[in-house]
Amino acid sequence: MTHPTVLFVCVHNAGRSQMAAGFLQHLAGDRIEVLSAGSEPKDAINPVAVQAMAEVGIDIAGGQPKVLTTEAVQDSDVVITMGCGDACPFFPGKRYEDWKLDDPAGQGIEAVREIRDDIRGRIEVLIASLEPTA
Repeated sequence: MTHPTVLFVCVHNAGRSQMAAGFLQHLAGDRIEVLSAGSEPKDAINPVAVQAMAEVGIDIAGGQPKVLTTEAVQDSDVVITMGCGDACPFFPGKRYEDWKLDDPAGQGIEAVREIRDDIRGRIEVLIASLEPTA
């Protein structure tokens, strides 16, 4: 049985997409394949995003921002963009969602917690939409 693949894309692949990927891996386990990338990836994950996720028991500190490739989009069933606009390649037949989320870059922990909690709610809806009902 194949598992659906979800690709999270933001500009720097250092905050929003990393938090979303962390939540999806944590909540769905191996039932859903998780990828993340950025159109202009940073050198490291945002430390405030790492801190916010650690507060809910999810460690994303070991992740590394990755550059968005056409192959990653082709290999994914669902592509979720977060503010990367036209930088994301489009392939007919793929499911695309654009999540309007504030960029946690340069924001304090209070603001990043709000973004984190918003992402968690969206991930729960996403999982429900991808998993067949028992």
